[in-house]
Amino acid sequence: ALTLFSRNIWVYGSYISVGLNDSNNGRMTLKTMITEIRTASTADNGVYMIALASPTAFTFYSDIDNDGLKEKVRYFLNGPLLQKGVIKPTGSPLSYVAGNEVISTLIPNVTNATIFDYYDKNYDGTTAALATPVTLSSIRLVKITINIDKDPNRAPVTTTFSTQVSIRNLKDNL
Repeated sequence: ALTLFSRNIWVYGSYISVGLNDSNNGRMTLKTMITEIRTASTADNGVYMIALASPTAFTFYSDIDNDGLKEKVRYFLNGPLLQKGVIKPTGSPLSYVAGNEVISTLIPNVTNATIFDYYDKNYDGTTAALATPVTLSSIRLVKITINIDKDPNRAPVTTTFSTQVSIRNLKDNL
């Protein structure tokens, strides 16, 4: 009985630890994504602020490190990994060299195949997402949905994180 009790404490402690870790990781990642996407603006070389918008990737320009230069930021799914790529502009005139991209993994164990939906200025909370391929200039709001599950065959169940982000520099409903 004591062995069974000890085993149960260890197993349930493991479930709780995994669930808390997933929750914390998801919240922190979404908080960063919201801040960076919200402040998207025209690139330092004059390119439109959104470079790519697909169900599995979103690329935009934003000064994420407050150095006065706008980085090219790419959030994307790479299998079960949510990753972030950042390219700092270099040279004169400034350019974004793909070979300089620094990639980091934000969240492992992502289970959904698509994480981004895009909406135009007519979004009212029930409007359908824009059809793909999305016209970049139509985007006003980005919806992010991330499902995390370390092991689908074990508890805890899938944790879902979802948020919507309006891009401030594209607001035209003032």
